[in-house]
Amino acid sequence: MPSRIPLQALCCVLVPWAFTTFHQALGNPAPHPGPHYLLLPIHEVIHSRRGATATLPCVLGTSPPSYKVRWSKVEPGELRETIILITNGLHARGYGHLGGRASMRRGHRLDASLVIKNVRLEDEGRYRCELINGIEDESVALTLRLEGVVFPYQPSRGRYQFNYFEAKQACEEQDGRLATYSQLYQAWTEGLDWCNAGWLLEGSVRYPVLNARAPCGGHGRPGIRSYGPRDRSRDRYDAFCFTSALAGQVFFVPGRLTLSEAHAACRRRGAVVAKVGHLYAAWKFSGLDRCDGGWLADGSVRFPITTPRPRCGGLPDPGVRSFGFPRPQQAAYGTYCYAEK
Repeated sequence: MPSRIPLQALCCVLVPWAFTTFHQALGNPAPHPGPHYLLLPIHEVIHSRRGATATLPCVLGTSPPSYKVRWSKVEPGELRETIILITNGLHARGYGHLGGRASMRRGHRLDASLVIKNVRLEDEGRYRCELINGIEDESVALTLRLEGVVFPYQPSRGRYQFNYFEAKQACEEQDGRLATYSQLYQAWTEGLDWCNAGWLLEGSVRYPVLNARAPCGGHGRPGIRSYGPRDRSRDRYDAFCFTSALAGQVFFVPGRLTLSEAHAACRRRGAVVAKVGHLYAAWKFSGLDRCDGGWLADGSVRFPITTPRPRCGGLPDPGVRSFGFPRPQQAAYGTYCYAEK
């Protein structure tokens, strides 16, 4: 007489098989077990500010007999990775623009975490920690995200004057860098509404719309409108710049000054005329609130408002207001100065 399989044992065999088969039929196979030696990070996004020290965690659960760990940065829009540092667990060698600012944390013998000192704007992005043991390489990816502010920028000549490379340079001259799409998206969720299209770091051209209207792409849904990829040398638009916290301080000098007198006034106080990025950072991180228009280094006149009020810009939302680019000889404004601490 054939032996019978108990129902409980049969369920233990069939249920896992049926569950796996069902997921495979849906095109959703069972999860990959993940790296063998590297521990998956608890947090894949690391937040920091300019000037701070950031640690990107990369820890081995166990050590292979022989290995190297290579840290690299994925460059947006360039389809390449830049090597930052290579270590064999005992010695490390740095590469690239990070130079002496990058080092290993070495909290213990299995710690391959990367430490970046004096974080800069260009340090934001995606990083890869790769274990190379000659048999089965594996890696974990992390994102370093800076707290900051995005601001639209155009020169005194008017809108749509920059090709991609000129936009990149313009942002750097204003203490910023071209914003990424994710930075622009974050700024849109925080209230940025701007009708003029601008270059982004990846080479695309977009603009954020909160209040859909006819002169601004039509009455569709709010969102990030896109012109798609453009010719970086030929096509011309504005720029969306990104900046982060300041090492110094922005302050206002009252008066009826020309632009050259503004420069002299700041120099007498051991400072320089503030750049556009300085003013936005002071507004964002220090709560700078002033109803007085002041000269900035690019020849524009602006003022920061954190608490909107009548006869102080006329708009209901906080922001940095602009009087445009008056004649440099016009003695009608104070100036915003910037001094390192």
